[in-house]
This record gives sequence, C-alpha cells and structure tokens, in this order.
Amino acid sequence: MRIIILGATGPTGVLLIRQALKQLESCTIVLYVRSPEKVPDDLKANSSVTVVKGQLDDKEALTRALEGVEVVLSALGPSVTKGPFHPSNTPLAHAYSLVIEIMQQYGINRLICLGTASIEDPADKFNLAFSILVNGVATLARSAYNDVVAIGHTIRTEGANLDWTIVRVPILTNKESEEIIAGYVGDGKTNTILARAGFAGFVVGEIQRKEWVKKAPLICSA
Repeated sequence: MRIIILGATGPTGVLLIRQALKQLESCTIVLYVRSPEKVPDDLKANSSVTVVKGQLDDKEALTRALEGVEVVLSALGPSVTKGPFHPSNTPLAHAYSLVIEIMQQYGINRLICLGTASIEDPADKFNLAFSILVNGVATLARSAYNDVVAIGHTIRTEGANLDWTIVRVPILTNKESEEIIAGYVGDGKTNTILARAGFAGFVVGEIQRKEWVKKAPLICSA
C-alpha cells in the first residue's frame, strides 16, 4: 500500500506517521511537506518513508506526490497559536479542493482527514460545552473557523464520490493514551478532550476498518 500524509510535520502529523509505520506492513508513506527539515531524522531515515517538498497550492508538485497513492491521510488544520491570524481566504479548503481534483484524476478513493466540531453533522445534538468551544473559536479566530467549516463543505460536495471520513476532534492534548470514544456531539458519550495519539491510532485503524465512510465522527479520549 502507498499512502500520503498531509500536515505531517505538526505534532499530530508526526504521531500519524509513527502510527502508520507501526500498524501498516509493507507500506510506503509519502510525506508532502513544506519544510522537510521539520521531519524528525529517524523518520526521514526510514526506508518506508519518502519525503516530498511542496506547497499546498502547487498543483504540479501535488500531482507528482499523489501518483500511485491509494489512501490520503491528513492532519492539516489551522495553527492553534496563529489561529487569530489565519488567512481569510480559506487556504486549507482550497488545498483540499486541489487534492480532491487530483485524487479523482488518479482514481484515488480514500480520504481520511482531521476536522473539528466547527464542522456540523446532522447527527449532532446540542451540547453546552461544545457550543461554548465552537462559539469561542468562531469569535476569537473567525478566519480559522471559516476555513475549517469550508473544509467540511468542500469534502462533502466536491469529494462526494470519494470514500471520505472527516475525523472531528475537540481540544487536543499530548497525553499518550490511544483509547478513544467515537460518536457525535451531544450523544452523551463524547467529551471535549482528545489525546493526539488517539487521533493517530483511530485514523490509521480506519484505513482497514472502513467503519466511518462518508461520515464525520467526533472522537475523544475514553
């Protein structure tokens, strides 16, 4: 299997790489990154890892990187520290639009990506904690909020024919726990905390499980 990981140099992306190496045998992992120097040395040295340098708006570079790929994984998301200063032109949603176009060109069907509770789902119910969380982001980091919402819309419309899964996350922590609960906002099971390790394990496991195709579960730490 050949997979590509977008957003691979952030803390969540690095864990996603390590989890893929752990769970997937005989797998080639392509890392499409803007700054190859940010990839940990041990991962760059791994024979199963191929690092490709490129920008998210570089169609030619993305096309080369996606050739031969079977599954697209993404940890792309607005920077937490730069949230209030996120560009207003929804750059991440535009990047997904380009990725989806190339996926369709190559016949790549599987896309599993990071989202947040800002992306609403018909199965969601009202929950005060999530309402405060989402409204806080929308107020303090409006452009980042708009981009995340646009990501959900882009995947569900332009990528409607793909086997997509939007893995929505709450507040991320650096705890090592991989135990998660998957459900929806306000279902009585989910909470507002998730270890990044749990996200990584869930995403890689979903490649084989295919339990959440064309769905947007909210996952949290158990």
